Amino acid sequence: MTVRKLPAVGFAVLMAFTSLGAIAQPAQGSSPPAAAPGEVPKAPPTTAQAKALIAERFKAADANHDGKLSRDEAQAGMPQVYENFDKIDARKKGYVTERQIGSYWMKKTKDQMQKEDPIWN
Repeated sequence: MTVRKLPAVGFAVLMAFTSLGAIAQPAQGSSPPAAAPGEVPKAPPTTAQAKALIAERFKAADANHDGKLSRDEAQAGMPQVYENFDKIDARKKGYVTERQIGSYWMKKTKDQMQKEDPIWN
């Protein structure tokens, strides 16, 4: 009797997880809610949204539109990048690119996930 119930129970659990995932996902094209002025914004839930956010902020901070952020541009437009400028600019060129910033934050996120739950990450 339990052998016949096992596939049905497994299917029911699978359907429950997929329906929860569909409910939890935001609508396509929607952005995460903005944080209050003094509040640190929450991390975007997806990699695509994180990339879009970095690209948007990078474009706004790149005053001379050369595709690079100098230390001064980072200080004015992306304070967290300015605080970690030397870590992001590993080759010591005096500027950082959008790609370098994205790589740095992805590594930081992965390291944080590993620290929080080393078994699964």
